[in-house]
Formats: sequence, C-alpha cells, structure tokens
Amino acid sequence: MYAADGGGGAAGAGQLRRNYYAGVCPNVESVVRDAVSKKFQQTFVTVGATVRLFFHDCFVGGCDASVVVASTANNTAEKDHPNNLSLAGDGFDTVIRAKAAVDAVPGCRDRVSCADILAMATRDAIALAGGPSYAVELGRLDGLSSTASSVNGRLPPPSFNLDQLTALFAANGLSQADMIALSAGHTVGFAHCNTFSGRIRGPSMDPTMSPRYAAQLQKSCPPNVDPRIAVAMDPVTPRAFDNQYFKNLQNGMGLLGSDQVLYSDPRSRPIVDSWAQSSVAFNQAFVTAMTKLGRVGVKTGPQGNIRRNCAVLN
Repeated sequence: MYAADGGGGAAGAGQLRRNYYAGVCPNVESVVRDAVSKKFQQTFVTVGATVRLFFHDCFVGGCDASVVVASTANNTAEKDHPNNLSLAGDGFDTVIRAKAAVDAVPGCRDRVSCADILAMATRDAIALAGGPSYAVELGRLDGLSSTASSVNGRLPPPSFNLDQLTALFAANGLSQADMIALSAGHTVGFAHCNTFSGRIRGPSMDPTMSPRYAAQLQKSCPPNVDPRIAVAMDPVTPRAFDNQYFKNLQNGMGLLGSDQVLYSDPRSRPIVDSWAQSSVAFNQAFVTAMTKLGRVGVKTGPQGNIRRNCAVLN
C-alpha cells in the first residue's frame, strides 16, 4: 500500500546532505543541540522518548514528522493510534522546544523542517547519554498528512519473533544487522508493565528470562499495577547509551520478548555476542543503521513542506 513511501528506504534520500542549511540557517545544529541539552537537564526520559519518536515517525510513511501532528475534530492523527499512545510527551516537547529555538534565530524562521529537527534532536539525545555522535544528513520535508490508520502493521509489537522483525525492517530498507543495532536503542528506554507482564508470571512465563530478573520485575510490576508505571529497559546502566543491552541479552535480561529473541534465536546470537564484546563495533553499526533509518521515505518537492507549527499541518 505504501511501497514508494515508507518501504524500500530511500525514495527522496538523494537530496539529503550534511550541510543542507549552510546558506539559510548555518548554526541550526548548535541551536538544536542547545535546546535538547536544556531539556535533557530537566529529565533523562528525553533520551529514550526522542529516539523512539524518531523511529515511530520513520517507520510510518517515512521520516516526515507526521507523528508529531496533533489530532483535530475531523482527523485522528498518527500519535493517537493505540501503538503510539505510549510515546512519552517528553519526546514531542523536545521537538517543539527545538523548533521554537530555531525559529527565534533571524533568518531561520520557518526554513528548517520539523522532520530535520527531530533527526538532529535524536542524534543529540543519544550523544548526551554517552552514545556515539554522528553527522546527520538533512533536507527532509514535513509530511502533508498524518492518520492513525496509516500506523496499522507498521510498528513491531513486543511479541515479534526474529523473522517478523527482520521482514518489517527489510520493508524499510534495513538489514537484520540494522534491526539488531536499532533494537539497542532500548538501552536508554522505559517500558510499561503491560508490554512484558505475560513473560514474568502465569502460564506463559518465559523460560528464556533469567528467574532472578523475572522476580525483580514481579516486584516492580505487581498484578494490579498502575498502568502508568514504567520500568527501565536496561536495569544495569539505565542512564547510559551503551552496549550493556547486548550483555543483558546474554544474561536472559532482555525486557521485551522481541529483545530476548535476538539472543535466543541462534541466527542473530553471533551479532549480539560480538557487540556485547565490542562497544566500538556496536557504535559503528548503530550509526550506520541510524543513517539508513533517517533516509526512509524522505519527502521532497511537492510531497512535503516546512511546517510552521510542528503539531499542525500548514
């Protein structure tokens, strides 16, 4: 249905380049970095929230900031699809604040897309948490529509196995190695109890989970827990963007089924082992995967515009 748009990666990616705003808003990257840094100082949730927002944006019709658009009386937007209701408000707030900071610079107002601001903010959040810094390709336009119905079947549920994950990422021009690298974004993430409760108690208790970790999670997530309670996805270094995610998988401490399957399936285990051992190799693979993710379904020319308000279609 969306093949030319969200699938196959790089439809409009040819126009992306590192210094895209050099002639218009030359300091855009430092302006965005400063805004993200201020937000990060207020709450660490900024990191996981922004990274996840970028992923959810790119996998639904491409990296076009359509996930940031608010619903109206006659349109239910992407962000109000059930799969997006758990996106933390801090990610949206990061984009809105960075956009305001860019618009406050003479010459930059309404010249930089929300899609590019989200791509830059994601890079900055990762670096602030100690992850690899990388050059971001720029030149995306903002999408002209945002509908909840377009989200169906585009995002991986925590129940996906390796084949399902690999196929969904392949539809977006990403390899299995890219998928495994991007999954490690969970090193700075949080998850609500209902996304993994089936793995920690009852008849479907997951044998691939460390019993000690399961006991710890049962304490954090008692049977009638407040649905708003969230748990750090990396219990060892929850505030560092690092390769601990892969070491956790080796120890049966992947929080979601779709995390642990990367180790329990013998086909993906060698990459997990290799990145658990080498943070240099992981960082390199992660930067490659993020760059490819940022090229998915890019809008150019008449397919997009530069939104004046990231939450409202022009």
